[in-house]
Amino acid sequence: MKPLYRFYATILDAFHGYLNSDTIWDKYWGWSENPPHTPEEFHDLQFHDLIDRINRVPFDSEKADRGTCFNELVDALIENRKSETVQVERVYKVNRFGACDETGKPLYYDEEQTKEVIALKATYNNREFTFPISLCREFANYFKGALTQQRVEAILPTAFGDVLVYGLIDELMPTTVHDIKTTGRYSVGKFKDHFQHLVYPYALMQNGSDVRTFEYNVVEFNKGGYVVDTYTETYVFNPERDIPILTNHCEEFIKFLEENRELITDKKIFNS
Repeated sequence: MKPLYRFYATILDAFHGYLNSDTIWDKYWGWSENPPHTPEEFHDLQFHDLIDRINRVPFDSEKADRGTCFNELVDALIENRKSETVQVERVYKVNRFGACDETGKPLYYDEEQTKEVIALKATYNNREFTFPISLCREFANYFKGALTQQRVEAILPTAFGDVLVYGLIDELMPTTVHDIKTTGRYSVGKFKDHFQHLVYPYALMQNGSDVRTFEYNVVEFNKGGYVVDTYTETYVFNPERDIPILTNHCEEFIKFLEENRELITDKKIFNS
């Protein structure tokens, strides 16, 4: 009997964000004397954003494109291949030199391109992003030998019927699951309420692969696109604790879907 619903991991994140819209509003605007919207307006925005995600409405996001580019560059280095989805150019180190007269006035200025690669410039979706080669190599070396972009899925029984939970693992190592994240603002535990570190180990275990350690490998960029720092968040899947959490969240999501079924135009989530 086929499952009644299909939930990918990040749609469960979006539903969690909707449920906790008041907490999110307070975190970002609770201190503001002139917030861009009231908590009620923000809750309404989160509702419509969630419905759009369920309906797979296309959206344009520079942050998402940056993450896509970086992930693809790392995968291409791991697999020692050229990218088919991202246009990549090497950025070479340039030595600058010149001379001045006795008063300090510049007489000439020149520069010389060396053969040393210092960065990779990636073009994707008509946007350009530049990543230090040291960062790309750091990640590629860390994931040396990994299986990249591995789809996993499994049946999760719930009180309302079976759910197919699924997702795409960025990097699968023999003893760890990894998801690469890029963000403009990082704080400790940023991804603790996400569901990838529940869905992916659960799906692997259901398919006979007992890999319980999960890492979010995070790069923080500032507004100018420069690297601030890198971080790792590690979670260990505990079936007795985590399967009930995942099941309960899916059941709450099913209630939401059935209450708003008339707004849902993309029926994939109902496995039809």
